[in-house]
Amino acid sequence: MISLLHTADWQTGRVFSQFEPDDAAALFEARFKVVERLAGIAAERHVDAVLVAGDVFDLQTVSDKTIRRMFNAMQGFSGPWLLIPGNHDSALSESVWSRAQRLGAVPANVVCCLEPRPHTVAGKFVLLPAPLTQRHTYGDLTDWFVTAPNEGASEGNTPDGNALPRIGLAHGCVQGILSDDIDSANPIAAGRAGEAGLDYLALGDWHGTRQIDERTWYAGTPETDRFRANDSGQALLVSIAGAGAVPEVEPVRTGQFTWQQLEPRLAVASDIDELVEKLEQVGGHDVLQLRAVGSCDLGGHNKLVAALDAARARARALVWDGEALRLEPTEEDIQALHADGFVGEALQDLRAQQGDADAELARDALLTLARILDAQAARTGAGA
Repeated sequence: MISLLHTADWQTGRVFSQFEPDDAAALFEARFKVVERLAGIAAERHVDAVLVAGDVFDLQTVSDKTIRRMFNAMQGFSGPWLLIPGNHDSALSESVWSRAQRLGAVPANVVCCLEPRPHTVAGKFVLLPAPLTQRHTYGDLTDWFVTAPNEGASEGNTPDGNALPRIGLAHGCVQGILSDDIDSANPIAAGRAGEAGLDYLALGDWHGTRQIDERTWYAGTPETDRFRANDSGQALLVSIAGAGAVPEVEPVRTGQFTWQQLEPRLAVASDIDELVEKLEQVGGHDVLQLRAVGSCDLGGHNKLVAALDAARARARALVWDGEALRLEPTEEDIQALHADGFVGEALQDLRAQQGDADAELARDALLTLARILDAQAARTGAGA
């Protein structure tokens, strides 16, 4: 029996520039924290090795400090770590991997598989890696798995003479997954595990957990990094009874943050109320992208803005896009603002202009005018 922890797409060093600085810093830090959690899981479950299927780093140009911190985060598991480069950190002649080696940052129990050759691991299984040596390839780098023998007649067999399990490790796109009109680089043949006699094929590149066949899985990124719903934020515990046995695969949650994408269509007051209720459920582990479409009156808009401000204070990060939300002040809104004469006509004109090319400018002007009238009414009331 062998036990493996399969993970991929750590994207260490990723900069989340679309968020506010404090939120971006927290999401950057989470990439290191999840490696620490992976090490803890590997130690707790007593796995034989951790397989990391590429894109360990987000860029070739990450800082030396980031390289050192990443390898330091792995210290909680003293067993073998087996890493391959992906398209973000391919094994170029000069790369993040060569820098890591010059820095002396790679621990003795970490094997950076930069060449396509077999590795016998702890006398328990044979690893066949397919490292990317450039960002994009259009040939299948796993072709050699088919003809690869177990490494050494004595090393490639158990004491009773049976062959060791064969484990593939690759980063790319299994053919037939994406739409026919998408030309994906770094192809991997469908059915590769069966063709090459692999007991398990551990894949990276797809950022969500995904089963391809009974022996082939994408682990997904262990810490979610995008709003697409793709079952991310986990790793895979893989148990194999022996060569030829079908692996048992158990997803394990690892991510700290939950990324959500909401696109509500607003038309009536109850739609605003429903959205406000959802915003009230937002907590410190949520990263939320909210894009509202439709229309609302000024009262609904004010209610929504208050709810957004409160949610921002609770969420890890919240990105709001209201460009497609049209303001439709009611007659009651205009009367409440005491917008008579020219000012009332201006409000009506701005409401109508939201259907024009300068819709965003008209909406902002309408809101500004409404705030001015609100403030003026408040001052008048206070002085009465």
